[in-house]
Amino acid sequence: MTDISIRDQWNRLPAPVTQWLLANPGCMILPRTISAEISAATGQDANGDPHGETTLCQQDVDFIRMKSHEAEPGQPDPGYKFFDAVQP
Repeated sequence: MTDISIRDQWNRLPAPVTQWLLANPGCMILPRTISAEISAATGQDANGDPHGETTLCQQDVDFIRMKSHEAEPGQPDPGYKFFDAVQP
């Protein structure tokens, strides 16, 4: 588990890290490259395993999923059909 909170450090993370997190919202274990960038940006050890990976706590995963849903553009319903009320 991480010693840092992604939620508390979100604004300090570099754009490529936040983009990766938003693109992979269900990821529970961060790759070592992302873990290293988080550690460098926050100045705190991400408490990775011997391979340099970091396991996120459930609160961080939930926060990232929430941010991912906020960042998604609205998708139209493919089953929705528009009918014009004006008759020819």
